[in-house]
Amino acid sequence: MHKDFFIYQAQTTKFAAGFEVEKAEGSYIYGTDGKKYLDFVAGVSANTLGHSHPKVVEAIKEQADKYLHVMVYGEYAQEKPIALCKLLAEATPDPLEITYLVNSGAEAIDGSLKLAKRYTGREEIVSFKNSYHGNTHGALSVSGNETHKREFRPLLPMVSFIEFNNEDDLDKITDKTACVILETIQGAAGFLVPEGNYLIKLKKRCEEVGALLILDEIQPGFGRTGKLFSFEHFGIVPDILVMGKGMGGGVPVGAFMSSRVIMEALSHSPKLGHITTFGGNPLIAAASYATLKEVLESGLMEETAEKEKLFRELLVHPKIKNINGKGLMLAVNLGTPEYTLEAAKKCMEKGLIVFWQLYRNEYMRISPPLTISMDEIRQGCQIILDVLNEK
Repeated sequence: MHKDFFIYQAQTTKFAAGFEVEKAEGSYIYGTDGKKYLDFVAGVSANTLGHSHPKVVEAIKEQADKYLHVMVYGEYAQEKPIALCKLLAEATPDPLEITYLVNSGAEAIDGSLKLAKRYTGREEIVSFKNSYHGNTHGALSVSGNETHKREFRPLLPMVSFIEFNNEDDLDKITDKTACVILETIQGAAGFLVPEGNYLIKLKKRCEEVGALLILDEIQPGFGRTGKLFSFEHFGIVPDILVMGKGMGGGVPVGAFMSSRVIMEALSHSPKLGHITTFGGNPLIAAASYATLKEVLESGLMEETAEKEKLFRELLVHPKIKNINGKGLMLAVNLGTPEYTLEAAKKCMEKGLIVFWQLYRNEYMRISPPLTISMDEIRQGCQIILDVLNEK
């Protein structure tokens, strides 16, 4: 399997691990080498409820016994997609009320940009330096790292970038701006959190000039920070909310959400303003509904603050420069990319899966399932400390 992986499956780097997976359950991934590995990454924030959560698996099985794909998005009324959208509307503040289901976070970003331009009739987009929104052409266009973009230009025109948490840049948002798009917590940049009343001031500026505010909650959404969506910590509500990753509990999904009056702009002039064959797929919607229901009803969100506190109490070491983030999305600064990659490799050898941040490789990613136990946190942190003590 390891050999065929490198021969037949397209690679995204020159250093893929090629780790052979046998099965995964709860907080663990089991390799074909007969070992189990404690997972502090959760599929890069995707496995909200851990691996193969029984309620998610059962929901998939039940739906598979009824029907799979029956029609392109938006034509037929199907039980699970409707239930998912209704539950999202009930769980989010006004004016968020209607959801467009798609296949991935990146597609949701593209759809949200189209929606904002269509609704406002404007063309300019403001994004943020060091932001990451995905790798489709639209999502890449509004991502803020030139190293990852330059070989794919030309990208979308009329996109400008301002600095996260810099209030002096807000006047660059004008009455020509269709939308401002940002990650509520910057992911690839090292889990950077909004400071003070920055998001309140940003939202106010958007309202002053008639621009829509799009919040990318693809990573922090679905309870990872202790709230269903992390914007709830900061006293604002976006005009358009983008979600993905942890929404599906381990299956591929994305969505964007807004008020009805905004979303209706995609339904006419032209019709099919956004269309997707597999968006709202009933199998995926069943898994997503089961995930959302469990997040809302299980008490896992309420446990997140204590779990974050334990991580911060345990991960104290001279080689740890600082820890960014909120809840169960933490970035541990180990000083250099080289050392972080080496530490991650040694953690894997000792039975712990950690990763690194896309733009800031000196940061070790810790984003375990919300279901991780306090004992598992202690076990994993001890492995990290053992590795840091080795050299």
